Amino acid sequence: MDLDGKGVVVTGAGHGIGRAIAHRLAAEGARVVVNDVDADAAKTVASEVDGHAVPGDAASDEGVGALIDAARDHLGAIDVHCANAGVDVGAGLDAPEADWAKAIEVNTMAHVRAARRLVPEWLESGGGTFVVTASAAGLLTMLGSPTYSVTKHGAVAFAEWLSVTYGHRDINVHCVCPQGVKTRMLDNAGPLRDLLSHDIALTPEQVAESLWQAMTDGTFLVLPHPEVGDYYAYRAAKPDKWQAAMRKLQQGLDAGGAR
Repeated sequence: MDLDGKGVVVTGAGHGIGRAIAHRLAAEGARVVVNDVDADAAKTVASEVDGHAVPGDAASDEGVGALIDAARDHLGAIDVHCANAGVDVGAGLDAPEADWAKAIEVNTMAHVRAARRLVPEWLESGGGTFVVTASAAGLLTMLGSPTYSVTKHGAVAFAEWLSVTYGHRDINVHCVCPQGVKTRMLDNAGPLRDLLSHDIALTPEQVAESLWQAMTDGTFLVLPHPEVGDYYAYRAAKPDKWQAAMRKLQQGLDAGGAR
């Protein structure tokens, strides 16, 4: 895949995985628009990759529209859109409605709203690439957080639908599903931190490299932690045994006071 001179948008790129993706794609010659709700962080990363900062909301319909319009104005055309922004809010069955709404907006609907604006243009121009940063939680589950689990499953499902619907028309879709990554989200995971790091906690740069390899190879499902593929297969083949094992993990968290 040749990104030299291509226009790329990365949301949630002020920190963590998004920042690493912006750096990795810029290293391939891409012209990168850096988006983040943290305006200072977006500007810092843009300066690092010789890109262009467009701070702001990348989830609401209005915010997505403003971002894509600004990116088109700067780039001329958007060839790759990396919908990377995500949130981990809400815990337990009594997670507030506001947390559900925010998780749905950022973790799922942001992808839908971006695709609505980009795919029709790509169909006319000859193709494009859409990257969804989901999570291993979107293939498995996230103990303690129904909001994160449900919305990341939604992100994976939408990415798959987008791929099977438009893949034969040169719309390339990649769905990134890492497990533990050394980001602020992992630092704030509390009792789940050790569990998420059970196999290994990767650096954001390692996740970005996995994405680049998938873009080069044309691979849909990006698994920076290969073990997640084994878990996913076991879950599908033996759902009752999988759930029994997950219940044991939940019982351990309960014993430690986790919800």
